[in-house]
Amino acid sequence: MVKVGFAPNTLTTHYPTVTVSTVIVESFLTQQRTHCHLRLSSKKRALQEAATRIAATDPSLNSEDIYQQLSDRERLGSTAIGQGVAIPHCRMPGCRKVTGALITLAEPVDFEAFDDEPVSTLFVLLVPPDETDEHLKVLALLARNFESEQYRRALTTARGDDELYARALYIPDDADT
Repeated sequence: MVKVGFAPNTLTTHYPTVTVSTVIVESFLTQQRTHCHLRLSSKKRALQEAATRIAATDPSLNSEDIYQQLSDRERLGSTAIGQGVAIPHCRMPGCRKVTGALITLAEPVDFEAFDDEPVSTLFVLLVPPDETDEHLKVLALLARNFESEQYRRALTTARGDDELYARALYIPDDADT
């Protein structure tokens, strides 16, 4: 396995082409915002729970505001990227830096994915309103990581929060192909 972090290169995925310069998962994900095998019954409950758990780690953010912003973004189109993964993301007034939360679900939920596959892994991102470049770099990094079947499997088979966090920080060799 290779530590997440890239020398400058160009990635093309579901998102616009951007240059990724040393974006690493540790810069926006913490152990406190990593949750394994939550039992949630719907996309709405998943977004609510993500909002609650993110707000609990940052007193400057309000869970209801986070949920509203994520829901508003989701109404524009599903943030599911396929193969059981969604990357709910939004610009968040009051957010001072890119903030992520990683959640795996005990049972997948419908996220209106283009491949009709229910979602079991969510990587939620909040971004300061003026951080357009960083937002795109982080989305490109996550999309590239999630293209790897080995990476997706490593996350969904984690047995606890600490193991999930550790696995999120690494990418397998097949992500480079």
